[in-house]
Amino acid sequence: MNTISYGKKEIGYELQFSDRKTLGIAVYPDMNVVVTAPENVSKEKIQEKVKSKARWILKQLRTFEKYQPLSKPKDYVSGETHLYLGRQYVLKVEKAVDNQVKLKGKYLRVKTRNKKNAEELLYDWYRFKAQIHFNSILEDLLPEFEKHDLKIKELNIRKMNTRWGSCTPGGVITLNLHLIKAPKRCIEYVILHELCHLIHHKHDAAFYRLLNSKMPHWKRWKEKLEITLA
Repeated sequence: MNTISYGKKEIGYELQFSDRKTLGIAVYPDMNVVVTAPENVSKEKIQEKVKSKARWILKQLRTFEKYQPLSKPKDYVSGETHLYLGRQYVLKVEKAVDNQVKLKGKYLRVKTRNKKNAEELLYDWYRFKAQIHFNSILEDLLPEFEKHDLKIKELNIRKMNTRWGSCTPGGVITLNLHLIKAPKRCIEYVILHELCHLIHHKHDAAFYRLLNSKMPHWKRWKEKLEITLA
């Protein structure tokens, strides 16, 4: 990762070289800044160009930052609404002998010996459901990548503040726990995005060609995801 300083801000960017004749800068919704430069351009000239566009880059990053997945604070009390697979459910926290979380009609019912434990119980329930659904969707999508012989080492689930998902070249995929609140097609989009990254590590033309071939309307589901969980 390359960086330049602009005032008190530091801008990181990914540098790619190609046979293009001009230097281009792109800012993507996942907060990645990609600079594509001709092979013969010096690093000093590239940094100079990025610095000249710093104000524009920061403006784009601020715009996309508004749509990053951030967990809105909840009190975990009866009457609140909570999302699950794209649908809103009314939370009902009830005192009971045994701890239990289950869906019943339009209600997400949390039974607990101590109502202060509602948040922890709901977190564990979301994680349990996420493991089931994310693994199932991943298994359904993998046959589409059969010719690429992808090796998935591990699927991790955790809370993330600025990303829906990430992956490593070694085949470890990490997904944001909050995705379990989104519609299934939105989850499919994020998993497809990461599977495409295991083949094309950069956000280049080849990456987007592959993503388009697997999910032609991915932009619709990306937007739906951002609106649902913004």
